[in-house]
Amino acid sequence: MLKYLQDHDPQPTGIAIAKLSRRAFLGTGAAFALGAYATRGDAFPKWPTGGEQMPHGLRDDPLIFVSIDPDGTVTLVAHRSEMGTGSRTSLPMVMADEMEADWSRVRIVQAEGDEPKYGNQDTDGSRSMRHHIQAARKIGGSVRHMMQAAAAAQWGVAPEDVIVENHEARHGDNVLGFGELAQAAMAMPVPAHEQIAYKSEDQFRYMGKGEVQITDLHDITTGAAVYGADVKLAGMLYAVAARPPVVGGKVASFDATAAMAVPGVVGIYQLPDWTAPGGFAPLGGVAVVAENTWAALQGRDSLEIAWDDGPNASYSSGPYMEAMKATALDKGQVLRTRGAPDAAFADAARIFGQTYTQDHMAHIPMEPPVALASVTAEGVEIWAPVQSPYTTRTDVAKALGVDPANVRVNVTLLGGGFGRKSKADFVTEAALLSRETGAPVRMQWTREDDVRHSFYHTTSAERIEVALDDAGKVTGWRHNSVAPSILSTFAPDSGQQFPIESGMGHLDMPFDIANVSIENGKALAHTRIGWFRSVSNIPRAWAIGSFVGDLAAELGKDQREMWLELIGAPRQVELAAEGYPETFWNYGEPSAGFPIETGRLAHVLNMAAEGIGYGTDLPEGEGIGLAVHRSFVSYVACAAHVRVRDGAIDIPRMHLAIDCGYAANPERIRSQMEGASVMGMTLALNSSITFDQGAVEQSNYHDYDVVRADNFPGSVVTHIVEHPFEVHATGVGEPGVPPVAPAIANGLYVATGVRHRALPMDTDF
Repeated sequence: MLKYLQDHDPQPTGIAIAKLSRRAFLGTGAAFALGAYATRGDAFPKWPTGGEQMPHGLRDDPLIFVSIDPDGTVTLVAHRSEMGTGSRTSLPMVMADEMEADWSRVRIVQAEGDEPKYGNQDTDGSRSMRHHIQAARKIGGSVRHMMQAAAAAQWGVAPEDVIVENHEARHGDNVLGFGELAQAAMAMPVPAHEQIAYKSEDQFRYMGKGEVQITDLHDITTGAAVYGADVKLAGMLYAVAARPPVVGGKVASFDATAAMAVPGVVGIYQLPDWTAPGGFAPLGGVAVVAENTWAALQGRDSLEIAWDDGPNASYSSGPYMEAMKATALDKGQVLRTRGAPDAAFADAARIFGQTYTQDHMAHIPMEPPVALASVTAEGVEIWAPVQSPYTTRTDVAKALGVDPANVRVNVTLLGGGFGRKSKADFVTEAALLSRETGAPVRMQWTREDDVRHSFYHTTSAERIEVALDDAGKVTGWRHNSVAPSILSTFAPDSGQQFPIESGMGHLDMPFDIANVSIENGKALAHTRIGWFRSVSNIPRAWAIGSFVGDLAAELGKDQREMWLELIGAPRQVELAAEGYPETFWNYGEPSAGFPIETGRLAHVLNMAAEGIGYGTDLPEGEGIGLAVHRSFVSYVACAAHVRVRDGAIDIPRMHLAIDCGYAANPERIRSQMEGASVMGMTLALNSSITFDQGAVEQSNYHDYDVVRADNFPGSVVTHIVEHPFEVHATGVGEPGVPPVAPAIANGLYVATGVRHRALPMDTDF
C-alpha cells in the first residue's frame, strides 16, 4: 500500500518528507553481515524499465564503475552528465550506499563518451535515476559481496559471518579497511544478481535521507569548477561563426578581406551547408579563427556576407500562428477515441471550448554552447559540456569521416542544458575547424548565437472543447493539438506529430470522461525543432490546466472541485483497453509497471492545495491557482499564490507536490522543483521566440528575458510523496515545469478576473 506523507514544511523554502538523520541512523548500531540483509537478489524487486531498450542499454559491472586505492579512496565513475540535476552525485551515492563506502572517502570521476562500455549516456528524458538506480545498487552490492568474500578467504571464515560496515570488513577482532582488501576483492568473481544480499530500506545510509550535497558544490561556489570554456590547451585557437539567419539558408558569397585584416585573425573558413532534415549537423556559414575570442568576434563583424535565405524565408510567426489556430478548429487526425464523441457533441446541451497557444522557446542556459576540439593524426579529442557524449562522438566521427573509436569525448560540467546540449552541432563545428587549422580550436557561441540559432521548442495551438449536459456535467472531450514536430529535424516532414510527442499530456489525457477524441492537426516546421525541458508536456499542460480553470469559471465551480471531478475516482487508465497498446508512448516505460494512476494525480493536487492553504481568504487582488500534470511517469501539482504589484505579476508563495516513486535523493528533488518554479514562471511570463521573414527577432536577455532575482517566487515549498523503495523511482528533472504556467494563469484569473490563453502571458497591467 502506498504511504503518503501529510506533513508540510512551515519554512519559506523547504521540503516536506520524513527524514532520518545520519547520526540517528548510526546510533542504531546497525552492522551488516552477509546473512543480515533482508533482501537477497532472488527477492529484490527488479523493476522492468525502458532502460534496456535505450541505445546500448544498461551496464552494472563494478569493474567498470569502481576502483579502490590502497589508501582506501573509492573512485566511482559518473556516466551521466551534470547540469544541476545531481546525476553526477546521486547515482554514485546509490553505489556507495549499497557498497557501505564512507562518502567522505569517495571520489567521483566523469566518464568519457563510450556507451558500449558504460551503457546509455543520454542525460535527458528524466531517466538517470529511473533507469539506473537498480544497476547502481547492483554495482555497489557486488563490491560489498566481493569485499566479504576476500576478507573471508583471508581469515578462513564463512563469508556470511563477515560484517561490512562504513568502509571496512570485520570478523571478531579482525578488521580490514577497503584499501587493504581492494586488490584481493576486485580480483574476486563478480557475483550474479541472485547471489547478492541487498540492503533493506532501513539499512540505507544515504539513500532517501537528503543529506548528501552535490559533489561539485564547493568547486561551483568557489569558481574552481571546470565548464566547457575553462579547458585550455597549448597552441589553441578560438573560433566564432556567422551562421545563416534563416534555417536552410546558404552563403551566396562573402568577402573576408576586412576580417583577415583584424589583428589576431588567422583564418576564415566556410562551413558545410545544412540541408533539411539535417539532424544535429551545423547550420553552415562562415567561421573566423583567431588567436583570441575578441579578435574572432571583431573578424566576424568585419565579414561581408550575402545570404541565400532558402525555402524558409517567408516564415513569420504571426501568420503561422493564425494558420495553426484555424487548423485547430477543424477536426484533426484522430489518435484516440473513447466512447462515441461525435454523438456526445451532437447531443450536448451546450458546447464550451477555448484555444491556447504557445510561441517557440529557446533554452538559453547560462553557459552558451562551447566546445574544444583537437584533431591530429593520432585521433580526435573533444572537451565539451554535452548531455549526449556518445551521440557527440558519433556525430563528430561522421562529419570527419573517421571511425568513432578514434574520437574521445571528455564531458565537462554543464552550465545548464535543458535539452540544448543534447545536440552537438557546436562540437562538430569545432572539430571541422581543428582539422582545417591543424590546431586545437575552441568554438565559442555568444548569447546572440544561442538565441538566434538554437533547436527551438515547438510552437503550438491547442483547441479543447467539451460537451456538457443540462446539469453541467462533461459528457465529451475533444483536444486537437497543432504543432510542428521534432521529427522534422531527423526525417522528411509530414506535419504530424509522432507517438513520443502525442504521449506527452495528449494521448494520455487521464480524465474520467465517457467520450473522448484526441486529435492532431498538420503543421509543417520552418526552423529546427528540438527537445526542451518537459518537451510537449509544456503546451499540453498549459492548455489542459488553463482550460480546467476556464471551465470552472464557466460552470461557477471551484477550480479544485473541477480538477477532482474531471480526474475522477482512483483507478488506472487503461489505454490498451481502448486499442492503443502500440501507439501509446509511456516515456519508454512498460505500462504495466508505470500505469497512469489517477489517485496519485489527485493526491498531489490536494497536497499542494493544502500546503499553500487553498480556500483561505486572501486580500482583494490576490488569488491561488492550481494545476496538476503527469509527465515522465511522475505526478506534480503546483499551487501558486498570485498578485499584481506595481503593474507586474508577483508570486509570493508557490507549493509544488511531487510523486516520483521512491525518493532516492530528496535534496536534489527539492532543488529540481525550486528550479522548475523559476523556469516555469519564466515560460509563463517571458519566453517568446518569434520569426520575421525566416529570421529570429530576439537576440539576448533584453528581449528574451528570464525571471530575475527581484521577481521570482518569494518562497517555494516542495512536498514529496513518501514511498517505500518497492515503488519505482521515476522522473524528476522535467516534471516540475509543466504545471507552473497554468497554475499562475489560474491564480491570475482569480486575482484579476483576466484570463490569459497565450504563452507567454501579456503582463501589461
